[in-house]
Amino acid sequence: MKQTTLKAPFSIHGKGLHTGLVIDAEFLPAADNHGYKIQRTDLEGEPVIDAVAENVVQTSRGTVLGHGDVTVSTIEHALAALYAAGIDNVLIRISGPEMPILDGSAAEVCRKIEEVGVEEQRLDKDYYIVKQKIEVRDEATGSSIVVLPDNDFSVEVKIDFDSPVLSNQYASLEHIEDFGKEIAPSRTFVFVREIEPLVKANLIKGGDLDNAIVIYDSEMSQAHLDELARLMGVDSKEVTEFGYIQKLPLLYPNEPARHKLMDVLGDLALIGRPIKGKVIATRPGHTINSVFGKKIRKELKRQDIQAPVYDPNKAPIMDNLRIRELLPHRYPFLLVDKIIEKGDNYIVGVKNITANEPFFQGHFPQEPVLPGVLQIEAMAQTGGLLVLSTLDEPEKYSTYFMKIDNVKFRQKVVPGDTILFHISFLTELRRGCAVMKGYAFVGEKIVSECEFMAQIIKNK
Repeated sequence: MKQTTLKAPFSIHGKGLHTGLVIDAEFLPAADNHGYKIQRTDLEGEPVIDAVAENVVQTSRGTVLGHGDVTVSTIEHALAALYAAGIDNVLIRISGPEMPILDGSAAEVCRKIEEVGVEEQRLDKDYYIVKQKIEVRDEATGSSIVVLPDNDFSVEVKIDFDSPVLSNQYASLEHIEDFGKEIAPSRTFVFVREIEPLVKANLIKGGDLDNAIVIYDSEMSQAHLDELARLMGVDSKEVTEFGYIQKLPLLYPNEPARHKLMDVLGDLALIGRPIKGKVIATRPGHTINSVFGKKIRKELKRQDIQAPVYDPNKAPIMDNLRIRELLPHRYPFLLVDKIIEKGDNYIVGVKNITANEPFFQGHFPQEPVLPGVLQIEAMAQTGGLLVLSTLDEPEKYSTYFMKIDNVKFRQKVVPGDTILFHISFLTELRRGCAVMKGYAFVGEKIVSECEFMAQIIKNK
């Protein structure tokens, strides 16, 4: 699948939940590999913050991103809408320190995305593929996030509060396409007993009975409730029994749990890649969500690219017979056994290393090791298949090395290993020349990498 962005800009306008300021936010299309970035247009120099997990600086009542002295808060609802729409690249220009709260949900952002549409871009989408169970847990709060391998993306959320009104709830999203209808309209929620401490902390200046679900579950005098209304700058309301006291009734019986699911999505968007896996969040909050996001980001920084998924039971895109039709190499120098995946911009090849390889007779008899130069040659042959796949009559052409740069060998390759080669274009094919980046994996580890230039030449 290709990366996507917005077909056209759109804007939202409203007050911030915590500052009470009236704020404009403009969502703009962005180039391939741009990701999500937020620009503070109200500050000198209009600084830009990358919307990634390592820039989360606070999580008490929303997700706050920061870089230096610049911050922007309450970004999770908008990012959840972008993430659910499959949008990879957007610049958000915002005229204040937080995103407008609107009605406390992501519904308006979803509507705007649907109005302007989504545009496919040139480069392939880069997924984070969950290959084994990942878990983060906070023993003090009982919060946890568990992510399991799956071919698709889904989320389950379980919430638990010590409240006679809101105790245990569950919500799930099996198909991301259902987000706009099933999750986006769910509003943020607050307990009346939390309001006074929040106000004293100089927060929720923009909160009211229109942009939040308000839960009354702890006995208070009417005079105390009137004082809270005065502090909030909203009309007083007489309350005689426990329950939900906002103006509009619940949209769903489990609306709070659905909203928590939205928060999880918005915070997962800060990983910077769409996920393939099943997310199970228990008592989630922005803090545990951020811890999980930072853990994944740390792993992504440690290794630029994930190892490709290899299912030996799946039929290859190109088998050895087809490869022999395209490449001139023959024994003992044909170093690609099959191609298992290919996009417009990348290709994945496989080489099985056996003890019978002829080069092991001299490299080295007592400790056989695959020569590094042959790893690079195998990458080049795989890259040659990528280049040839762009031609109408690939059998009539060959590819030749022109340059090799930034070669790194990270660990040995020995008999019994299966190497996966991931090769991608760094530049567009121009005048028969292509610059490519190659990685070789054994298991989940990169064993070698390099950049190289190849040229297509028609066979005589």
